Amino acid sequence: MASVTAQLVTLEPPLDLDSCTFHLNIMYDVIPSVVCSMCLCFGLIYCFFGYRCLKMVLFFSGFQFGSAAVLLLYHKEPALDSHLSLETKAGIGLGVGVLCGLITTLISAIGHILSGLQLGGLLCLSVLVVIGQFWTISSELVPVGSVLALGIIAAIVTLLWPKLFMVLYTSVFGAVTVMLCLDYIVGTFTMPEQVYGVFRHGAGRPLCWFDWAVFGMWPLLSLTGGLVQWKWTARELLQKEDLHKKQKKHVQKHRHFVQGGRRPHRKRRPPPLKRYASDVLAPSYIQSLQERRMNTGSSCSSVSSTVTHTLIDFDYETGSMVPLTRSSPLFTV
Repeated sequence: MASVTAQLVTLEPPLDLDSCTFHLNIMYDVIPSVVCSMCLCFGLIYCFFGYRCLKMVLFFSGFQFGSAAVLLLYHKEPALDSHLSLETKAGIGLGVGVLCGLITTLISAIGHILSGLQLGGLLCLSVLVVIGQFWTISSELVPVGSVLALGIIAAIVTLLWPKLFMVLYTSVFGAVTVMLCLDYIVGTFTMPEQVYGVFRHGAGRPLCWFDWAVFGMWPLLSLTGGLVQWKWTARELLQKEDLHKKQKKHVQKHRHFVQGGRRPHRKRRPPPLKRYASDVLAPSYIQSLQERRMNTGSSCSSVSSTVTHTLIDFDYETGSMVPLTRSSPLFTV
């Protein structure tokens, strides 16, 4: 039996000092330069204002996933690639990308899952690129398994805590886009080659000092963009979402009480005043008192002293009651 080879082998490639001489390439093609400018603008928007444009972020997340899946299918099926023209392949890729983008926009849970997969993949690839500068990965199962594992973990935590990890995803993805555009502007464009070298488990070209400078902008810009979004640009939107969530929870709780036959707690009203026959004087009795006063001329002090705290019902049928007190005599002389 052959001995199992080690997964990580120490690599010390020779470094050509002449190849690390910085030369700014100012001869750019028109179409790649326009695409690079657009990607740079989108990367800055993603990095600093990504969460405020959440619907656009979810759409592009699905669009990238669908387009990448079509391109991977063309790469794995050469027969399909040879039978289709360039315009047909571009149309199929755009159609599938737009369809996936609409799905992720309408169903936010799917958009969060795909965004988490991309976040985990980007973080894992960056770590593998750094490791590849010092060791060569002899098995292609290691990078593939690492990317899938970290992508699934990131998708789960993004689905559980979407606000925090969507802010993190937009800042990281925007920083990666800006880094690739700067890598193209510098003239080397070595980052895609380094990623490809990780999966083909071969010795790639070592990074020069200016490549490390471009690569170092990615974590710095990611951290800056995440802090700016969390503290300023996305703060108001996050507060509105929290308020809307609390109101929705209150409405659901009220609906649950009504459907369950229980009404929500209300303030109790005071009990109604009870009336007794001894507390109410009949109109005939009042009329007899008035006639006796007019006929005999007696004062009302004796009457008021006996009925100090009684209630006189002037209209017994309607139920109105008037208290008799010492300060307000019942009749005047």
